[in-house]
Amino acid sequence: MTRLSHVSPPGIAPGNGYSHVVTATGRLVVISGQIALDEHGALVGGADPAAQARQVFENLQRCLAAAGAGFADVAKLTYFLTDVGFLPAVRVVRDEFLGAGPRPASSLVQVVALARPDLLIEVEALAVLPG
Repeated sequence: MTRLSHVSPPGIAPGNGYSHVVTATGRLVVISGQIALDEHGALVGGADPAAQARQVFENLQRCLAAAGAGFADVAKLTYFLTDVGFLPAVRVVRDEFLGAGPRPASSLVQVVALARPDLLIEVEALAVLPG
């Protein structure tokens, strides 16, 4: 079982769907930023941020599985959005994949652009597996 501990520090407002502090013991898994491309390199979702987010989280799920991990093993997610207005749609999809329970630590950055002009969302992950 993964050794993740989610800490709510006193004096810090609760996070909306994330933990402020996650400590872990084990083997680190680093997942590069995932974008809304399918296995053939075709864009999924067009200009729809929810559809792009779904593909991004499906890609993250595949990457985690390749390392023997799942979303329960994720200690940190970093979101890059070309428009912070996409956040509500991203949160809905995130919740579908992460389910109930403690949330990983998270950071969100609005960026001017991603690797391609048709990409709206990129998400990277850090997971921890038992040592």
